[in-house]
Amino acid sequence: MLQHRTLHPDAKGRITLGGLAKGISSFRVFDDEDGRIILEPFVEIPAREKWLFDNKTALKKVKKGLHDSAIGKVSERGDFSQYIDDADE
Repeated sequence: MLQHRTLHPDAKGRITLGGLAKGISSFRVFDDEDGRIILEPFVEIPAREKWLFDNKTALKKVKKGLHDSAIGKVSERGDFSQYIDDADE
């Protein structure tokens, strides 16, 4: 749902987004031929997790697993603690 807010620039032309920017690390800015300025919010991910978003197959499987878990579609697979390598942490 589109919400309307009026923000007033300060003497240097800056506006403060306040709570609108909560959880956002950056914005992509678009300006159109009608003079509108559009801010697209971004959140950044750690570089070590970027591979997942680059691998569409893996991302689809993770999303499916999260969905299945959310609806209770899970099964017990036993104890995997024998595979833990404390050196990796």
